[in-house]
Amino acid sequence: MAAPGEMNGEFENWLNDRLDSLEVDRDVYGTYIHGVLQEEENDEEKTDALRGILSAFLEDEALETVCQEIIKQWTECCAKAADTRDKTDAEVQAIASLIEKQAQIVVKQKEVSEEEKRRKQALLQQYANVTDEEDEDEEEPPGAVAIPSEKSLFKNTNVEDVLNRKKQQREQAKEDSQKKKEQDKMQREKDKLAKQDRKDKEKKRTQKGERKR
Repeated sequence: MAAPGEMNGEFENWLNDRLDSLEVDRDVYGTYIHGVLQEEENDEEKTDALRGILSAFLEDEALETVCQEIIKQWTECCAKAADTRDKTDAEVQAIASLIEKQAQIVVKQKEVSEEEKRRKQALLQQYANVTDEEDEDEEEPPGAVAIPSEKSLFKNTNVEDVLNRKKQQREQAKEDSQKKKEQDKMQREKDKLAKQDRKDKEKKRTQKGERKR
C-alpha cells in the first residue's frame, strides 16, 4: 500500500468533490473514508465499511454505486503512487551505480599514477651515486606514497545520504499512517454512538406517540 502523502492530493480532492455533491460533511466523513480505505485489507472489506459510513445518506442502489466509485478511484491512485515510487527508487539506484563506477575509474587512475612514481624512483636510485653504507641501510624511497584502500578513498556519502533520506521519509509516512488509523477508529466509534443515540431517541418518540393514542 502506498504511503498516505503520495496520493493525498489527487484522491482527497476527488473524494471531497464527490462528498460535496452528495451533501456529506467532507471534514468528518472524508477523513473517515480515507482511513477505512487504508486500514481494510481487500475490496470486500472496504465496500462493507463504506456501506456502513454512507448508508445514513444514500439509498441502496445509489449507495452501491458510490462505494464502487470510491474504491475504483482509490485503486487507481494507489497504482499511480506505486509507479512513481518505483521510478524514484530506480533513479536512486542508477545514481548510486554511476557514482560507484566513477569511483572505480578514479581509483584505477590513482593506482597507475602511483606505479609511475615508483618506476621513476627506481630509475633514479639505479643511476645515483650512493655509498656502500647507503646501499646496506637502504630504506623505502623518499616520497613514496602508500595507496589507501578503495573503501577509504571513496566512501559514497552522497548515495548513503539519499538512501537514508528515503528510508526516513518512509518511516515517517508509516508513523503518520498509524496515527491516522487510530484517529479514524476513534471517530468511527463516536459516529456509531451518535447514530445509536439518534435511533434510541427516535424509538422513544415513537413509543411516546403510541401511548398517547
